[in-house]
Amino acid sequence: MTRVKKGVNALKTRRNVLRRVKGFRFGRSTKERQAIEAIEHAGAYAFAHRRDKKGVARRMWNVNISYAVKEMQGDKKLSYSKLMGAMKKKNVLIDRKILATLVKESPETFKKVVEFSTAPEIKATKPAKSAPKLETATA
Repeated sequence: MTRVKKGVNALKTRRNVLRRVKGFRFGRSTKERQAIEAIEHAGAYAFAHRRDKKGVARRMWNVNISYAVKEMQGDKKLSYSKLMGAMKKKNVLIDRKILATLVKESPETFKKVVEFSTAPEIKATKPAKSAPKLETATA
């Protein structure tokens, strides 16, 4: 079997690792072993923080909706949670992301949604029951 020297591949790997840690501080940007460890940690943090970023966005939607409701209602004291409860009762299927977008881009539409959700229900009166019809068996 022929001898395989790995100098070219090792240099390529080293070069790629050091290229990825450019701008890191101290030995992490120049020493291969520390650089590999830095890359692993950076990847783990990046993964976790991508998830955190989505959570922060969701919380911001809630804050934006809450602020808009309080600004719009004034003395009626409608809170975020009461709005969401009213929307569930009225079976309004608009999610929080869309509501937050409406707050920023189309406040008049958001106001209509809130008014529809918080409007008192009009209960229709049922007509009086008539006498039950008796079916006769014909033989």
